[in-house]
Amino acid sequence: MDRLIDGFGRRFRYLRLSVTEVCNFRCTYCLPDGYRKTAGPAFLGVDEIGALVSTFQRLGIEKVRLTGGEPTVRKDIGQIIARVAEVPGIAKVAMTTNGWNLHRHVADWRAAGLTNLNVSIDTLDRDGFTRLTGHDRLHQVVAGLDQALAIGVPTVKVNAVLLRDSLENGFAEFAEFVRSRPVAVRFIELMRTADNAAYFTDQHVSGERLKTWLGQEGWSPRPRASDDGPATEYEHPDFAGRIGLIAPYGAGFCDGCNRLRVTAQGLLRLCLFGQGGVNLRDLLTGEAEASHLLAARIAQALTGKASGHELARGQAGDTRNLAQFGG
Repeated sequence: MDRLIDGFGRRFRYLRLSVTEVCNFRCTYCLPDGYRKTAGPAFLGVDEIGALVSTFQRLGIEKVRLTGGEPTVRKDIGQIIARVAEVPGIAKVAMTTNGWNLHRHVADWRAAGLTNLNVSIDTLDRDGFTRLTGHDRLHQVVAGLDQALAIGVPTVKVNAVLLRDSLENGFAEFAEFVRSRPVAVRFIELMRTADNAAYFTDQHVSGERLKTWLGQEGWSPRPRASDDGPATEYEHPDFAGRIGLIAPYGAGFCDGCNRLRVTAQGLLRLCLFGQGGVNLRDLLTGEAEASHLLAARIAQALTGKASGHELARGQAGDTRNLAQFGG
């Protein structure tokens, strides 16, 4: 069954599922004061996640990314990975993490079924990393990434938010990082949220800076796969890895949208920078009738998906910070 097509003909095969809003880092662009608990329902349990993913798969989803917050703060993250991986038809089980305990657990997560790993590393400068995240853990994070490569995690990527303070020499340092590592480093333009207006004004840098640098250094764009995220990736014959750009302020960014989001409390978000969401949790019982109703609710919700976000107009919807819905 393939029913996840919106009114603009976009086909959705990729689900980004937040499993928690909690994060143990204090990144300056997201949670500079750390995570603060707010009132609300508990996060989805393993069985609810299983029911959710099973229904999405029957609707055509082939790839699931577990996000947060920081998904690995959940003690049952290994069970969650395994539950998603056992759903027939889910070809890729991905996770985005800050890497704080990656070196301790990545082998277990790989054994549970993890196929794709994204590690957030915004700078390769130790002092800069500490200032950005509030933790002097760059060495451990890189060690965990290298361990993921060593044990054969099929796809390993790095996410780096493009910031004015870390721009100088940053591109060249990350290029050297992927000279021998088969890793894609994707620079993400800083996005405006409800809580970071002043920071955004001070630190936002256009992705055109990276594209210019890549062109000057001989990097060429590579084709995108149907279930890829929004990054345009570049390759170079002298480097084992790749460098990419996610530019949400670029023209046509939303035209190829292929992903849907579900929050840690079970709300379907049609856009990261939209308003509200469609409650799915009451139908996550695992029963056949509930699953049928859930599929119908998801398909109906897609009829309301807008053509694109309004970031260029300074409108971030009701997204307070990127930890809220997984970025």
